[in-house]
This record gives sequence, structure tokens and C-alpha cells, in this order.
Amino acid sequence: MDPSRPDFDVLVDFDDLVEQTMQRLLAERRIPAATYRVQFNADFTFRDAQAIVPYLHALGISDMYASPLLQARPGSAHGYDICDYGQLNDALGTPEDFDALVETLHAHGMGLMLDMVPNHMGVGAACNGWWMDVLENGPSSPYGTFFDIDWHPVKVELANKVLLPILEDQYGAVLESGKLHLAYEDGAFAIQYHGTRLPVAPDSYTRILGAGVDALVEDLGADDEAVQELQSIITALSYLPPYATTDPEQAAERRREKEVIKRRIAALLDASQDVKAAVDAATAAINGDPDDPASFDRLDALLAEQPYRPAFWRVASDEINYRRFFDINDMAAIHVEYPEVFRAVHDAVLDFVTEGKINSLRIDHSDGLWDPADYFRRLQESTVCHQICTASGLDLNDAETEQALQAAIHRWFDAHYVPQPESAAALPLYVVTEKILSEAEPLPFDWAVFGTTGYDFLNEVNGLFVDPAQRDRFSQIYEAFVGQRMDLEAIVRSSKQTIMEDALASEIRALSRQLERITEVSRRYRDFTLSGLNAAIRQVMAAMSIYRTYITGPDHVSDRDQRYIVAAVLEARRRAPNTSRLVLTFIRDTLLLRNLDSFDVKDRRRVINFVMRFQQLSGPVMAKSVEDTTFYIYNRLSSLNEVGGHPETFGITPDEFHAQNRKRRAEWPHAMLTTSTHDTKRGEDVRARIDVISELPDEWEGALATWKAINAAHKMTVDGTPAPDTNDEYLLYQTLLGAWPVEGDAGDTFRERIVAYAIKAANEAKVHTAWINPDEEYIAALRSFVTDVLADEAFREAFAPLQQRVAFFGRFNVLAQTLLKLTAPGMPDLYQGTELWDDSLVDPDNRRPVDYTRRAALLANLDARCDEAGADRTTLARDLLQSAEDGRIKLYLIRRTLALRSALRDVFDDGAYSPLAAVGERAAHVCAFMRERDGRAVIVLVPRLTVGLTGGHERAPVGPDIWGNTWLALPPDHAGRIYRSALTGEQFTAAERDGTPGLPVAELLMHFPVGLLEQA
Repeated sequence: MDPSRPDFDVLVDFDDLVEQTMQRLLAERRIPAATYRVQFNADFTFRDAQAIVPYLHALGISDMYASPLLQARPGSAHGYDICDYGQLNDALGTPEDFDALVETLHAHGMGLMLDMVPNHMGVGAACNGWWMDVLENGPSSPYGTFFDIDWHPVKVELANKVLLPILEDQYGAVLESGKLHLAYEDGAFAIQYHGTRLPVAPDSYTRILGAGVDALVEDLGADDEAVQELQSIITALSYLPPYATTDPEQAAERRREKEVIKRRIAALLDASQDVKAAVDAATAAINGDPDDPASFDRLDALLAEQPYRPAFWRVASDEINYRRFFDINDMAAIHVEYPEVFRAVHDAVLDFVTEGKINSLRIDHSDGLWDPADYFRRLQESTVCHQICTASGLDLNDAETEQALQAAIHRWFDAHYVPQPESAAALPLYVVTEKILSEAEPLPFDWAVFGTTGYDFLNEVNGLFVDPAQRDRFSQIYEAFVGQRMDLEAIVRSSKQTIMEDALASEIRALSRQLERITEVSRRYRDFTLSGLNAAIRQVMAAMSIYRTYITGPDHVSDRDQRYIVAAVLEARRRAPNTSRLVLTFIRDTLLLRNLDSFDVKDRRRVINFVMRFQQLSGPVMAKSVEDTTFYIYNRLSSLNEVGGHPETFGITPDEFHAQNRKRRAEWPHAMLTTSTHDTKRGEDVRARIDVISELPDEWEGALATWKAINAAHKMTVDGTPAPDTNDEYLLYQTLLGAWPVEGDAGDTFRERIVAYAIKAANEAKVHTAWINPDEEYIAALRSFVTDVLADEAFREAFAPLQQRVAFFGRFNVLAQTLLKLTAPGMPDLYQGTELWDDSLVDPDNRRPVDYTRRAALLANLDARCDEAGADRTTLARDLLQSAEDGRIKLYLIRRTLALRSALRDVFDDGAYSPLAAVGERAAHVCAFMRERDGRAVIVLVPRLTVGLTGGHERAPVGPDIWGNTWLALPPDHAGRIYRSALTGEQFTAAERDGTPGLPVAELLMHFPVGLLEQA
């Protein structure tokens, strides 16, 4: 095909082309069987990842799941602060290194999943060319609309400027200390502040270049060629269109002329030492003298002319006028909903997808998107568009061709993609989304994804190992220890108000001002005041029980969204009786677009934009107040305080667990399943240990009293009260039980990790100290307390008995949740390093280096022993159970389960899910189900609440002494069927007991604490 031919668009049948392409893509689409999350940074590069591919393949991983790989800010440990969407991160290696990694993956039959960050960028470094252009050219920058900047904020002094909260102190103090200084480089000027470079707008170059003109004329003469060129440059600068212009022609002229002027300046200073010396002298004079505060007036005047305003970092919460990623100042939101921004953000990644180098995507922070449903649909359609253009040579620079192709793609999706359960079957690219679902909240079916990244499953499976019967007892123990009633609902509401008053105050204020401007032009609503609207918005947002709604217009208000908005307004009325009901009713009707017809036609788009901005903001408010505040305050059982978790739900039953699995099987059968991520508050094994405490209320209560008495002497006094407080102390003891090293050596490294965690937890809680307002005295007291506690032999001796019991029973929780993750409906994901026991806490603790050499050696040894054992692996299973401390038992379980999953891929991907009931004396301690398809079946069986199962004795949950007569009931047609254990090699024949076919649990779990049976 030759797209340059005039009649090309007539000759090509775009609908047929799209149909053919979609059939090919759907046939070639790769859905991972099991992923392994790898954290890339300068300490773990493409070459390092390439080296572990054989190990991951041997483990049974189908796809490597990579953290963000695009160019991030120098020194980034996580990669989410992307500064260039157009290239790979050079800290990770060369493009050739990346290609070598991909080739090695392909050689092992493996794929690559990429974590994609589409809606915010790192803006704290010069590597972000878009941001640097905005700082130099303000609204006239071609990227001035890429970032979500309010160029006309409430603070009029910031009109056409970006507030930069980057200074360590008040602006005047930093300025007069000489830490802001002007520098010249290659025809351009910039303000340097430590490692930050702020470009100087060319408009203001005349302040620098004009300072020495008179002296040069006097020294060199008016006819000197260099002097005339300098004067000509100054004249050209005076004609430069201002940075505040948004007129396309003027903006283009500015972009063109400023670069010409820079080249002329560079050439002039290179050619004339006299002019260079004059400019250097002017620069030095502008930079001032710290001994003479008045000498900084010129630099102050120069800075005042820039499209940005440097400010003390603490003012960000009040005055910042660009949308951030939550409250992180150096991560700015972008308008990915704009077509030109979408293309700029995704072109490189979709090129990798088209080339087969990337096979699937994980989309980060989807609730920060303007319209998630539209985004995911566009992402899938753009995947098709890239494939067609690459294969056929279509040139999308031709507007008519692009429009025709995109219309055909859109028609195909309209015809084949119907938002309903299992709608992902029509999608060409496997995509999962990081979406936090509130309790009973469904994932919208119109999101063109395969499901969430698995926080819903994480919390469901964790709840199985928490004893619901002990809920009230634990509330009593907790509140007695901390000395006050801990009302979770009240803490959430208070935390939301704190976040909206502090960290996100500027965003709330801007949202209120946006609505006030709308009401001001309506005679029906103009009497609403800014303060009244602000109060009502905050009360409604505080009452929201979900992260956000997804209303995009009067025809797109779902029953779900209506239900949650109405409930929030009713709750706001109940909780805030002083807030005007009239205003609250107006907020309700506006958010639901019920009153849209009450606004002038020209203003209705503004109303819809307000609603969508409200939705964009409610997510960060929920995340910051619940995940990053409440979850560090309400510590009844900290293993429940997980991303997407609901601490008020103290454990779940097997029936509830099965119900969620069946729902996922019916609606999102290929959703990701996870138990640890880079964002979890604590690692999966730490949670599993802490869960054990729920079964030991008496021992927990007694230990708390003992430990508190021993450690009272280690507290300091801050503001007249003991520090740390009892709530932080309570959390510390749970954390120690969960994270205490398996080898028992709590040395310097462990102490440093716990100190860092305790300080982070206290700052996140925002009770005594906070990131934006740290209390150094309290932090010092906390650091001292943790250090002294861990060094106190009396405490360690008193701590050891419960710690050892929790660690012992915690192992069985870990093995059980691991097997459930690997076999439940969905696609399992492993987080780096968690194939052995993992004691990781919250980031950055969970990004510590992983010893893959050791893991590969252990796996090779296990595989060799399996080969030697042949069909009977009972001896190996018993050995692994007896030496469980070394973690090989978890590695073995993962290896054997993933091998079975690979052999029976269709059973696990598409097979039916049937809960299996147990009967007998230990039935309550069984969770089991069957996966079945086309006459092939797999039985999964795990123990739960093992303290109660074993009568509190530290015994593995295996054999008849533990399980007695407990019987696993099977469907009627399974009588006589033979099952083989994938873990021990044993064979079992289903028999009947009291007319019910089944298998004795004591035999199934004779040698290994969890069961995985394949129908022979």
C-alpha cells in the first residue's frame, strides 16, 4: 500500500482492514499465566533482569512484570517519576540491553508486562523537557496545556505563573542567602538552586544583557560589530511575544524567535571576550552578596518576571496551582485525556507493544484519570491503530486518513465490545488497572480492561486467616491499651477533613472557586457564597464511601454513582448540621447533573467539568486520608490495614471467600491476583503472621501488659506527655511480631528498618508529627524508644515466646494464602523475593535487593530432589515441613503449583469454580474448592485458623491427630475417581461416607500442610 497516492483513502476498505487486524490480534493476544513483579532501578538493570529470566522460567513464571521503564528522574528508586515518555530509562541500560532482555524472555517463551504511569510526571529535574519549556514560556508553551495548571488561580499574583514549592525556607531568606543564583550556558540563562535548574524566560534577558551596554559602547565604540550585535539582540528581545500569550501565531513566533536569539547570544559570547566579560559581570552583580541584602533586588526583580514563582515548600498545600499526584509536589498531573497528550504519552509504549517487546500493561492510579472508561477504550483502540499503521505503512500525519482509520476502529469496538461480564474477550491487549474498590463496589464494566491488579483479592484472602469471633475482644484489648475509644468511622472522617484542610487545601479551594464562578453567572444560585460552597464540598467529599464516581454527562449517570452521591449528601447532613441544607442539596443535584437545565447553555459544559474535577479529586482525598492516615492511626489489627482493605471487617468466612471468587470467575476471570505489591503497607508474610494474633487474644493481652511495663522506662517526655504514645507503641509490637527475622537475628539492619518504619508510620498518622510539619522531638523520642526496646534483653526474653508462636503458625497462613492465590480464578502475581519467607514492610523497605543467586540454587536443588524422588515425594515434603524456617517449603509450593497450572492452563483460566464443603470435627478450619473443565479437575485444600485447629499446640496441621474424622465432600459424580497430589505424589480414591463421596482430610494433609490434587 502506498499512502501517498491521492486515492488511497478511497481504495482502502478500513472496516475490512480493522476486522482482519482484530482477528489477528485476538488470536495472538497474550494473557499471562503468572507474573513476577520486578523493581527496576540503577541497582537492578536490564542486564540484571536478563540474568534471572532462566530462574523465573524454572519457577513457572510466564511473564516478567516490570516497574515503569521509561525515562525517570535521575536517581529514582521506583520509576514512577517519569520525565520523558519517549525513551527508556538510561539508568537501566541501553536500548540494546532492553532488546537483549526481551529476546531472552522470548527464548524462554515468556512475555513482558509493563507498569504504565499515564497521568502524572516527575517535574523535579531538568530531564523533563515539557516542564522546562513551561517554566521558560508559561502559557505560550506548547506544553502549557499538557500539564493540569490553573493559569488564573484565586491568588491573582500567580496569574500566568506556576507556583514552585521547592525552597527549603521562606523565599526572602533563601534569596538573600545566595542559594538562588543566575548562570549562563550556551546562549541561555537559568536560575540554579542546589541541583535544580530553572530556565529564565527570554523576555527578561534584557535585564542581564542590557546591564553592560553603555560601558561597552564607551569602551569599544558605538560602531563596534559586537556591540551592534548585542544591541540588535536586545531589540529582538523587545519584540518577542510575551510568555502569557495563548494566541497560536504569537506562540509559534515566540518559539521560533527565542531559539534564534539564543543562537545569536551564544555566537556573540563565543566571538567577543569583551561582551562575554560584560555579561559575566552583570550576572555576578545580579547574583548579589549575602552580606548585603539590598544587592539581591535585581535578582528578585528578575525572578518576578518569570512564568514561575519559587516558594517555600510548605506553602504548596495552600497555594499550589498545578494538580499533583496526591500531595507530591514534584509529580505533576497531565491532561492525558487530550488527544495530543495521549499520543505523546503512549506512542513509545505502543510501539513496543506493536513490536512484541511489551505484551501487556498495568495502568497505575486509574482513579486519577479524567474519564477512566474513555481512557481505557482509547488505549485499546490505539493499540489497534499502531498495529495497522506499522503493518500497512499508513501515515497518520494525513488528517483524513487518520480520521477514517480511527472511525473504522471505533465502529468495530461499538459493534463487538459490549460492557458486560467477560467483555474483555473482545480486547486486543491484556490490561489491568490499579483500582481500589470499596466494600461491595463493582469494577465498572465499561472499563476496557481485564480486571484490577488484585487488592480486592489480597484483602479477601487475608481475611480468611483472621478469627471473626474475636472482633469485640480485640476492640476491648486495643482500646484498653491505648486508653481511649477508637472509632474507625470517626477517624476516617477526621482524617479526610485534615487532608482537605492541609495537604490538599489548595485543590479543594480551587474546586470551590470553580463552582463559585459557575454559580455567580446564574441568578438562581448566585447567592451561594464561596465559603458556603467550600464547606459543603468538603462535607460531601468527607462522607463519600468510595474513591470516586464516573459521571461524564447527563446521559452517563449510573445507578451506582447516584446511589453513592445521594448517600454521601445524606451523611453530610447528619454529620454536619451547621452546613446549609440548601447548599448541600445544590451540591447533590449538581454532582448528579440534575440541575443542568437550570444553567445557561453556554455554562453547562463548565458544570460538567466541575463534576469531573470533583471526581478526580475525591480519589486522592480518600487515598490520603484512609490509606496514608487512618491506616496508621487505627491499629486494632494492623494486618487488616491494607490498600483496599476494610479494617472494620474482622475476618471473613470461607463462604464469603468463595462468593467473591465465583463473582470474579463470572465477571473478570483474568483479573490479577496479588498478595504483595510495591504499594502494600506490609509484606504478605508479615500480614500472615499478624493475623495469628487474632487467634491469641489472651496471650496478646498478657504480653502487651508485660512489654508495656518493661519498656515504660524507655519513653521520653515530649510536651509533658510520654512519647511515643500508646497507639504508636501498640503498632510497634504488632510490627515486630510480623517482621522479626526468621533467623532470629534482630541486629543493626533490622533495628534501622524498624526505626525507619516507625518514623514513617508516625508521620503518616499525622497525630504527633507529619511530613509537612515534622516534630523533631517526637521523632527523636520514637527513634530512641525503638532502639532501646530492641536492645533491652529483658524485653527480648519476654517477647520471644509469643514471637515464636506467631512465626510458627504464620507459616501455615502464608502457605495457604499462596496456594489460594495460585489457583483461584484470576491471574496470579508474585512480588519480587516473596517466593521465600519475606519480612518486608512498606516502601522503600519492600524495594530492598533480592538474592536471586540463592533462590536459583535452592530451586535447582529442589527440582533435582523431585527428579530423584520420582512419583513419591512424601519424604521431600516431610523434610521441607520439618525445615520450614529456611523458606524452601514456600518456594517448593510455588514451583509445583505453577507447574500444574501450566500443564492445565485451560482448567485454571476458564474452568468452573466449585466450593467444597468439609464435614466433621475440624470442618470450620477447612477452605477448599474445585476447578474443573472438560472432565479434568483440580482440588485445592488449605487449613485456616491453625491455632484453634491444633488446640494452641505448636504442631503442623497435618495427619489424623489434627484432622480427626474431617471429610472433604465432593460432587456426587466424583465417587471412585482417583486424585494425585501435585505436592507429594500420593494417590487418593474418592470414597463414600454416609452416602457422600469425598476424601479424608487427614490423608490428604498427612505430609504437607496444604493440598493440591489433580484428577489422575
